[in-house]
Parts: sequence; structure tokens; C-alpha cells
Amino acid sequence: MSDVTTSFPLETGRPFIDARAALRWAHRTHGDAVCVTASFGDATLAHLANDTIPGIEITLLDTGYLFAETEWFADTMRDRFDLNIRIVRPAADLERDVWQTDTDACCAARKVEPLQQALQNRDVWVTGLRRDDSPSRRSAPLAHVDLLKNVVKVNPLVSWSDADVANYAAQHDLPEHPLTDRNYESIGCWPCTRPVQDGADARSGRWADSEKTECGLHL
Repeated sequence: MSDVTTSFPLETGRPFIDARAALRWAHRTHGDAVCVTASFGDATLAHLANDTIPGIEITLLDTGYLFAETEWFADTMRDRFDLNIRIVRPAADLERDVWQTDTDACCAARKVEPLQQALQNRDVWVTGLRRDDSPSRRSAPLAHVDLLKNVVKVNPLVSWSDADVANYAAQHDLPEHPLTDRNYESIGCWPCTRPVQDGADARSGRWADSEKTECGLHL
């Protein structure tokens, strides 16, 4: 991986500039070997990636348990901004109700394994991870080598605050996910996502009433 890390993008303290520079670095150095994954919980990463590199492929991991509103939102974003969206789904023969007894196994089969499929023949993985998401992500870097997945992981939004996200959305007149008005601040699969209480951590609605905080994609 030593050649992959040449000229890593560095943070300058200017979030919007850093984000575009990181995306341009990924595309300049690896072209079509870049995998951008977006959950479409909001419009930010999908719009930023396409606005910076028009036509770049954006991968949505469809777990089979996405909210209908998320599927609608992805379709709306695709049509409005001419996004090039690739859908990656889990194997068809999965046990349907395993989320009721083993959420880790469910995430492994419906998120982690499809991501591995999406990253085949890719050198760079671009994510929407932000340090403000949760305490477990406070030290996330802009870019690093993910040895487990054998890719360079680039997090162009990593230093963005909630205010940065709101400002970007306002500047580009981005639509909101329809569940946002119902206090869903971090939107994953419907069986394991709840509205967030006022003043609570944005990801507190994910796997509520359990100690689980990550699906496994970013471990």
C-alpha cells in the first residue's frame, strides 16, 4: 500500500476546501478505483462528491431494511442532481429476522459483507464519517490506510461541524431526508433506528437501549 499513500491530503482547517481537495486527490490518484459510499441519511456527501467530480459513482448499500423514505430520498437525489448511483445488496438467502436476536450478525451480513463486495478492485473508499457524529469518531483522520479492508479510507467530511453541514445544504439548496422533521438525526435501518430525544447525541437513536454504537463498517 506504500504507493497508494503518496501525497495524502492534509487538513488545513478549512473544512469545505479540505473536503474537495480530498475527493480530487482520490480521483486524481486512483480514478475509477474509488468507491464512494453514501447512506443517504442526508444529501451532503452524495452532492459534494458529484459536484466535485461530476458523474462519480456513488454506492448505496441497500440492506433490505432501509426506510422507504431513504429509498425515495436516494431516488430524488439521483433525479435532481443526475447522480450515478450503484446499489449493492446482500445475499438473497439471508435469515430475515436475525436482527431481532443478533444485531451484530445482521449488520455483518447486510452491511459489512456488501461493503466488501463494493470494495472489490477498489483502492480508495470515500465515506461520510464525521468526528461530530459520536465520541467514538472524535479521532478519525481525513485519510488513512485501512489495513483490514486493504484500501485507503478517505473521510472528506471528517472535520465538518453540524453548522458546516447546514451551511453547505443552504448554499446548494439541498433537500432534507423526510425523516429529519421527525427527529431522526442518524438514519440507518428501520428495525434499529429511533427518533432522537431533544439534546441527546445524534446517534443515540441507533440501536437504542443497547450498548451497540457501530454497525461494523467503521471498525
